[in-house]
Amino acid sequence: MDDARASAADVTAALREVADIGGFFVLHTGGRDDGWHAAAHSYEAGFADLAEAVARRHRTTEPRVDVSIAHLGHAARLWSPALACFVLHGIVLDLEGLQRSDDGPSLRVPRPGGWYVERLGDAAPGALYTQVTRHLLALADGLEVKVAPRLLDGNSASALAGAAHALLRARPAVRRQLTDLTAVLLETGRLEGTGVITGPGLEFRRRSCCLYYRAPAGSKCGDCVLA
Repeated sequence: MDDARASAADVTAALREVADIGGFFVLHTGGRDDGWHAAAHSYEAGFADLAEAVARRHRTTEPRVDVSIAHLGHAARLWSPALACFVLHGIVLDLEGLQRSDDGPSLRVPRPGGWYVERLGDAAPGALYTQVTRHLLALADGLEVKVAPRLLDGNSASALAGAAHALLRARPAVRRQLTDLTAVLLETGRLEGTGVITGPGLEFRRRSCCLYYRAPAGSKCGDCVLA
């Protein structure tokens, strides 16, 4: 894929533009290394610090609820900028060196990189899927709390669909490409069978539950199988 490599300048410009769509679309790049650590270290630690933060914020008593909510948030922070860069700028982000903030869920790529969608051709959607889901699989492998694998797959699908819905509202002109890409991704690998698109605004209904309703002040999400 070396001949499809995107320039650092193009990737940086794309990330800056898509960050304006909303908080989950922000993927920091460059800057000082202080305050960041390899995302892989967080995966190996089972995202324990973020799960504990969820427990404090939502006053939960079930560790699997904390882990699921933290996982869902991470999935949204991966899918959102990656999907937007693909659709709006024709770039598949390279998430190899992904880092996480020492004191929160924010993400960063110290050296922006990626590949041009046009040069990847038909392999581009698969490349996007791989760049995002390999992080979620690594996180799942590091969890010390038992959570159903298909629940985590459903979280990934929900995050993807949520990113697509938000992107469509912000950039309605990309409806056709975005809808086609989202449909393809939801039929790829572990996302297959996790849910279905139910409306023209890329509304989604998942076939699992993220467990947020089990938090004291929680509720069933709009795409929940239980709703």
